Formats: sequence, C-alpha cells, structure tokens
Amino acid sequence: MPLLEAIRLAAHAIRTAKLRSFFTLLGIIVSVGFLVAVVAIIQGMNAYVTENVAGAVVGTNAFQVRRTPIVVGFLDDETIRDISRRPRITREDAEYVRRALPDARAVALQSGWPTPTTNVVHRSRSVGNVQLYGVTPEYQIVQDYRVAYGEALTAPDVEGRRLVVVVGFEVADQLFARPEQAVGKRVRVAGREMEIKGVMAPKGQMLGQSFDGFVLMPITVFESIYGRRRSTSVSVKMPEGAEIAEAMNRAEEAMRLAHRLRPGQPNDFSIDKADALVAFWSSLTGVLFAVIPAVVCIGILVGGIVIMNIMLMTVNERTHEIGIRKSLGARRSDIRRQFLVEAIMLSTLGGLLGVLAGWSLAALVSAASPLPARVTLWSVAAALALGAGTGILFGVYPASRAARLDPITALRAE
Repeated sequence: MPLLEAIRLAAHAIRTAKLRSFFTLLGIIVSVGFLVAVVAIIQGMNAYVTENVAGAVVGTNAFQVRRTPIVVGFLDDETIRDISRRPRITREDAEYVRRALPDARAVALQSGWPTPTTNVVHRSRSVGNVQLYGVTPEYQIVQDYRVAYGEALTAPDVEGRRLVVVVGFEVADQLFARPEQAVGKRVRVAGREMEIKGVMAPKGQMLGQSFDGFVLMPITVFESIYGRRRSTSVSVKMPEGAEIAEAMNRAEEAMRLAHRLRPGQPNDFSIDKADALVAFWSSLTGVLFAVIPAVVCIGILVGGIVIMNIMLMTVNERTHEIGIRKSLGARRSDIRRQFLVEAIMLSTLGGLLGVLAGWSLAALVSAASPLPARVTLWSVAAALALGAGTGILFGVYPASRAARLDPITALRAE
C-alpha cells in the first residue's frame, strides 16, 4: 500500500469518527498545550530577567564595584562580619577606576544600601515609597535612562550642590496631570524643597514592580541629607558586553592599588555583574524544567494508552474490513502501515492542537497578567515530536495485531 493511500484512509477514518478521535487526542492536547504554555512563560521570564531586571539593577554591558556583593539569598555570619569590616567605596576609588578604564562609556558613583524611600509632595498631591538615589551624572548613562522631558543631571549640579532632581515617569505621572508639566515644578523630597529638572522615559514594570518610581538627585545633596551610605557603589558601563571581563580585571587592579592591598591579601571590595540575579532565576527555572517533563510524560503516557486502547477497539470493529483487504491481496505490511499511519496522524493532530492551545494560553496569560510569555521554536518542535512519537510508540501493537489477523477468521467477523 502506498504511503499516500494509507494517509488518505487514515484521514477518512478520523473524519468518520470525529468525537471519538477528539477524546482520543484529549490527553495529548492537554499535555502538549501545558508544555508549550509553561515553557513560553518561563522563557519569557528568563528573557525579561536577563534583558530588563538585571539591566535595571546594574545596567546593560555594565558592572559595579561594591562594598557588599550582589547576593540573592542569605549570607552566613562570618561573611557578614567580613563585609562589615570592609572600607567604604569613595570618590577616590571611582577616580582610580576611571583612570584604569579610559575606554569606558561611563563611570558613575551612586548611593548604595540602604536605599531610602521617601514621599514626593507637590501641593496637595503626594507619591509615597519612592526610591531615592544620590548619583553622579554618568549613572544615567550606565542605567540607559532616556530623558522624556527636561534635562538630565549634570556635573555642575553635583559640584554646586544644587537642589534639583530628576524623577521617574511614574512619579511625574502621579503628581501632575501630564508628565511634561513636571519640569520646572518645585516639590518636597525628603523634607527639602527641590526643583524637578527632568523626567525619565518609562521603562515599564515586571510582576507589578515598577522601574519608574524613583528620584535621582546629586550625590552631594544626597549625602548632606542622609550622610554616607554604608555601600556606595561605582558603576561602570562598557561599549560592548565582550569587554566586561577584561574591564573587571583592570578595575580590580585599580581598586587594589587604591586600597593599598599587598599581594596575597584578599579583596576588601566586590566587583559584580548581574550574574547573581540571573543565576538565582536560572536555578528557579531549572527546578521548573525538572518538574515539567515528569508532568508532561505522565500526560503523554495516559494519552498514548488511550490511543492504543482506541486503536485496538478500532481493529476489533474493522475486523471484517481487514479480512476483505487481505482477501484482495493486501499484505501484512500494508495492514500494519494503514493502522500505524492512522495512530501517527491522530497523535500528530493532537500535538498540533496542543501547540495551538498552549500558544493561545500563553498569549492569554501574557495579556491578562504581568507574566511575559515567549513561545520558542524548540518547544513547538519538541511538542510535535512528542505527539508523533506517541503515535509510533503506542500504535505499533494495534497495527501489528491487525496485521496478524487470519483473513478467513476476519471475513467471518460481523
């Protein structure tokens, strides 16, 4: 029997029993749809964490020289005591790093932990829990901020201790009827009256956490209000990501010179990228990726068993048909191919419907919640391969049983 003829017969058999075919495929549809949807959400979250969250903390193509390392999780007591004995990062340290990295796009100094939050008040309106950062102008380059309205902070603002601020888009939007009206207005920040010099373009949010609820002020003004923070940081932005590793080595050498550390002495500072955040998220998604295959395999196994049982029932129902075909010259291989192709078509169709269902579910989740979703080609290919593989694996036995039927006995069947 030619393959095209087997496909035609399989399609006809599926069409004539639509409801049975649908319930046969239900297990595969659910399993494949679950696989595609969950992988899409995880991949979307991975991309978002790498491209946005990590960049929002450290900056893209950037790293930080810090007193405290970027760690997600708990530190042991000995590590905490060691960190507490470290010296603070100073402007002199920033200058050492700047001289060591003349090719850097920007070297900035910023206030570190603990980051204060404050209310920003304009007349009768107030925005609470706004994160306040003291920075040098280069920080705006490191963080890839774009000025939507007004101007960015400048070196004269820092040197002259000017009472000016740049606010995030969300702060301006909540305080004024239109964000562009914020420029030039006077607001109270941390109990001081200051002028809004500029409004940054929005960066959006993730999982309900906004990246636009902040105020930037000259670091000199910040320190006059709050004093020196315990973990002032130096942020460095390089032109390309490939240059970061070498730049971190040069920054380490510069910091060891600045702190007069002898050979063999451990660093009393940390140089970090956003790897800790990405690694933490990757560990979480690694657990999910370990659990998902087990869940999907259970669903595929159930779906495969259903397909096998339905195909066995189909063989019993079509025993007379098989006898007629054999009496007309059909070989065992022809009968086996006919039923195996039918099983593969059923499972592949289930895989296709599952992909569509998973894609739709991922789009729905992305539209109705802050969870991003990104359907990847490999997950679609894996889903289709699972569907087709299930048909082959669980269709072999029913097809072989149909091929072994005795033609005389089959012709006698009703």
